Amino acid sequence: MAIQPLFALLYAGLPTTGYSASATGMWLLIILIGIIGHLVHARLEKVFAKYSKVEFPGGLTGAEVAEKMLRDNRIHDVTVTHVKGQLTDHYNPATKTVNLSDAVYSSRSVAAAAVAAHECGHAIQHAQEYGPLKLRSQLVPVSYYSSKLAMGVILAGLLLMVATDNELLCWIGVGMVGVSALFSVVTLPVEYNASERAMTWLTSSRTLSGVQADQAREALRWAARTYLVAALSAIAALLYYVILILGNRRN
Repeated sequence: MAIQPLFALLYAGLPTTGYSASATGMWLLIILIGIIGHLVHARLEKVFAKYSKVEFPGGLTGAEVAEKMLRDNRIHDVTVTHVKGQLTDHYNPATKTVNLSDAVYSSRSVAAAAVAAHECGHAIQHAQEYGPLKLRSQLVPVSYYSSKLAMGVILAGLLLMVATDNELLCWIGVGMVGVSALFSVVTLPVEYNASERAMTWLTSSRTLSGVQADQAREALRWAARTYLVAALSAIAALLYYVILILGNRRN
């Protein structure tokens, strides 16, 4: 179901009260955050492309950087593998694999070293049972299905509330949106901590130093900002639905 038509349908049922103005404000905030998210992602791609052309003296590929970081941290049960796509790099705790994209796996660039080290940061978190990572892993399946079903449940709940004054289904839908928002918020310390671990190892191991270390840090900061925008968007969406339901309650 398209998001904008759904929002239009939901908004049509709002009363012309302060709740309507609040909902309009939240809807505009969501649009603004979406625009900011697009700009941040575009900047990330630009920074990544720029530093993908900067080779560092060590001459290691992204895969070799990952393998070295894992060895230095005494992690021997994680495999470094290759996945297709751009910026599709990720660590899979279920299979214990560091998955590096086309632009990282065989690249000998500053950007590749930064991304590879970041993903290994997640592997270290897993090995050390880092709390936020464990929580995020537990939330993955719940968040996935909640995000798929939430808007449909809220729409059905609004229709039911108009007919019967029963709000329960609406709040179940809001709870689903809340799970997605929680997942986005929990993701923040996981990603920032992985980047911090990456930079600590890259500099202490002298894999990167000086200007190149600063370039890697910049790339990781822009990557982290995409998760921050996603969290703000999820929180704004949650508040929007709460205001929406409270507004319809007064009809």
